[in-house]
Amino acid sequence: MVENLNKQKVPHTVEILKRSYSGSDIIALQEVSSSFVITAQNHFADHYHVVPPSEIDASRDQNSILMLSKARFPNGATSEITDLVYNSFPEGVKVPVATGDILAVTAMDASGNDYVIASFHGDTNGLATIPVVDAILQTMASTNFLANHKLIFGMDANTYEHGEAGKKQDVLEFASHFVSKGLSSCWGDTPNPENYTTFNARTYLQTQLNKACKSSEKREMGDVNPKDFILFAKEQFDVVHTWKDNTGDEKYIEDMAFPTLKFPSDHGILSTVLKEKNSVNAETDE
Repeated sequence: MVENLNKQKVPHTVEILKRSYSGSDIIALQEVSSSFVITAQNHFADHYHVVPPSEIDASRDQNSILMLSKARFPNGATSEITDLVYNSFPEGVKVPVATGDILAVTAMDASGNDYVIASFHGDTNGLATIPVVDAILQTMASTNFLANHKLIFGMDANTYEHGEAGKKQDVLEFASHFVSKGLSSCWGDTPNPENYTTFNARTYLQTQLNKACKSSEKREMGDVNPKDFILFAKEQFDVVHTWKDNTGDEKYIEDMAFPTLKFPSDHGILSTVLKEKNSVNAETDE
């Protein structure tokens, strides 16, 4: 069990990406270790630009990264604008983000279209998610050279089926907010709160026994929530198809706890095919 869940986490992740997602144009990953970045740069060098943040979090070792298809984005990331996003938070407001949580870059595709592409890991309660979305949009609106860029934003939003004002970010409140900003998501404007992308619980084989539960209690005491999103401007893209995966084989088994011995993540993989209005399809994974 330790071998599969811990020691083999990076190799399993690489294997799944190669087997099931090697045709994706954009892959946004969160809570990535620096060792995974090095491994991915070695394994995917022929087909992807692997883009970590310029400021890696070496202590927590949890970073948001992007993988950009060399066929779709021949030059990779043309600039990193993460610092501009941080600088767009309202003055005097403390947003619970840590080093490595946000990565935002610009990129030009093979047809000459300009993009802002971002990957984000929200705090446990999701309270940073709305401020980060707002900061990305503010950055794009206030920076002249970003005026004509299209946004694609993959995130672990850490939203909840049942939120609590000021304590846990409700998923429908989040959706209402991003729609008010002209965005939509891979799940549409009004996501189903019961469309879960996490299902995990703590056993007694770990140190925080106050958070442990019996196997029979994992559904009601575990983290079973709709946490993951791909956002974009509604006027720029249409969703062709979206699916989720907790097996590594592009299939999602409902009511199955994960990670498993074969699937190393505690979040499902999201994939969406976006059709740029008046253009060709692009596949994005988060």
